[in-house]
Amino acid sequence: MIERRKFIKKTGLATAGLFSLGSTTALSHDYFKDAIIGHGSHRYKIDMAWGELNRKQFPVKDCHEMVQDAKGRIILLTNHTQNNVLIYDKSGKLLDAWGKEYPGAHGLTLHDENGEEFLYIADNDRHEVIKTTLEGKVVQIFPYPKETGKYENKEAYIPTETAIASNGDLYVSDGYGSQYIIHYDSQGNLKNIFGGQGDEPHLFHNAHGICIDDRDPKNVVVLITARQQNKLKRFTLEGDYIDSIDLPGAYICRPVIHNKHIYLATIWSGDGSEGTGFISILDENNTLVSAPGGSTPKYENETLRPMHQTLRVFRHPHDVCVDEDENLYVAQWNSWGTYPIKLYRV
Repeated sequence: MIERRKFIKKTGLATAGLFSLGSTTALSHDYFKDAIIGHGSHRYKIDMAWGELNRKQFPVKDCHEMVQDAKGRIILLTNHTQNNVLIYDKSGKLLDAWGKEYPGAHGLTLHDENGEEFLYIADNDRHEVIKTTLEGKVVQIFPYPKETGKYENKEAYIPTETAIASNGDLYVSDGYGSQYIIHYDSQGNLKNIFGGQGDEPHLFHNAHGICIDDRDPKNVVVLITARQQNKLKRFTLEGDYIDSIDLPGAYICRPVIHNKHIYLATIWSGDGSEGTGFISILDENNTLVSAPGGSTPKYENETLRPMHQTLRVFRHPHDVCVDEDENLYVAQWNSWGTYPIKLYRV
């Protein structure tokens, strides 16, 4: 499996893969319009053109992550500094755009604090996390965690994602840096640091995504992706390792909780081949029940058989946002500057 930053250098944006940009666009808008993807009760129709905009006025580079606010708006984070944030309605109409100062915009988390919503942006290039209003006003900056004693300089810290617990505690995954999870209280004071790089169960290779799993209110845990290991790892809120969920063949990005299910954009599949990917959907028992764009999930002796892409709908899906109707919005990395795709649940 090629690590992401090496992958970029090796392939470049002009890599043909199976399709050129022109043929992919043609297939995207016509070939898949009547297709149904997914398995079991989680099946979807595809709208490849949902997020299309004027490319000169509102360009995107990598579409990294998406969230939905209380007004139902879909907020996209891209690392194009002409417009880091694009805000859509659910029909795909652009409502607002802002942000020119986030060259490494990667992780996007939305959190309601006493009735007011804020965004947390993890920026790879700035080596910090920035808290903003929904209009883009900076509220707080979380710089590299020098106080942990784990970092000689800020360049060793490349945050990829954040998660906020119900008490306001902030967890930051250093997924492209030293693989630590940094835990702050609601005021931004350091509480804990755990994880790190390695092969032991509590360590990571690419701690890419993180979320708070509160599906069981009596047993709230932290879910962290170990992308290169094809695993979701579960920790207590205090940072103690619990266990892992194995997803062979699925190079998963951040976990997204909606009702009782976990949704994960799967950026590569199978052996990590270029240009692949699908969506992984786990049920309340953490069993893979649907893989839109991927092979049918099959378990043998309670072990999932390796997954792979079966239909080239996606090219490196990086995040999935789930709305109240359980439709999905998919952001893609290194996909020739394509806009988000919408999947309508059927």
